Amino acid sequence: MNNNQALSLLEWLPMLTSELLLLPLLAGLCIATVAGPLGSFVVWRRMAYFGDTLAHSALLGVAFGVMLNLNLSLAMVAAGIVVSVLLWLMQRQTQIATDSLLGIISHSSLALGLVAVSLMAGSRVNLFGFLFGDLLAVGWQDLIIMAISCSLCLLLLLRYWRPLLMLSVDADLARVEGLPVERLRLLLMILMAATIALAMKVVGVLLITALLIIPAAAARRVTVSPEAMAFVASIIGAIAVTLGLLMSLIYDTPAGPSIVIMATACFVASIMIGAKRHGGV
Repeated sequence: MNNNQALSLLEWLPMLTSELLLLPLLAGLCIATVAGPLGSFVVWRRMAYFGDTLAHSALLGVAFGVMLNLNLSLAMVAAGIVVSVLLWLMQRQTQIATDSLLGIISHSSLALGLVAVSLMAGSRVNLFGFLFGDLLAVGWQDLIIMAISCSLCLLLLLRYWRPLLMLSVDADLARVEGLPVERLRLLLMILMAATIALAMKVVGVLLITALLIIPAAAARRVTVSPEAMAFVASIIGAIAVTLGLLMSLIYDTPAGPSIVIMATACFVASIMIGAKRHGGV
C-alpha cells in the first residue's frame, strides 16, 4: 500500500462512525457476534444446507410482512422459526431423503417468496436488497430488534452450550447421557432461523450462509478448543463486517458481497497461518 492509498484509507475510516454509517456498522457487529458461535455449530454439524433453506424461506416472511403491514424483520424471524419447526418435524419421516427435502423446500420457498412479493401491487420492497443485503438501509427500529434478538440468542447459546456441544460431538452419546436430543436440535434450528432472518439486511438471502460458515471455518484453522473457535469466529465476523463496509464506502460496491469477500480473505489468511503452524509453506 502506497502513501496515497494509506492517506485515502485514513480519510475514510472516520466516516464509519458518522451518523450515516454508525447504525449499519452496529447492526453488522450484532450479527457477527452471534454468528460466530452459531456458525461454529453449523460447521461442526455440517448444517450449511439447513442454513440455505432457512434463508430462502425467510423471504416468505417478507411477503407476509408486506401483506399484513408488519415489521419486516419480525415477520422474517417468525417465518424462519415456523419453517425450522416444520423442517424438524418433517425430518422424522423416512419417505424422502433429508437432502432432497431440504432442496425442495429451499428452492420452492425462494421462488414462492419472490413471486409473492413481485405480485403485490404498490409494494416498495427492494428485492435486490433482500437477495444481496441492504445494510445501509438499517434504521433505529431494525437495530433495536437486532440487538434484543441477538442478545437472546447469545444467552440461549451460553445456557445450552455444553448440551449442544455434546450433541455436535456424538448425538448417540448425548442421548445415552439423558440429554433431550430432539429438543436441542429444534433449539439450534430456531436459533439459526432467527439469526439468518435478522442477518438478511446485512448480506442478503443468497449470501447469509457465508457469514455463518466462513468466519467459523477460518477460526477452526487457528484455534484448539470449541470455545476459542466460537470467540475467534465472532472476531473474524466483526472484522469482515467493518472492512466490508469500508470497502463498500470507498469503492461504491454492494455492502453484503463486500463483507463476504472480506470474510473470504480472512479464511485465506487462516489457511496460511495454519500451514505455517504445521510446517507448511
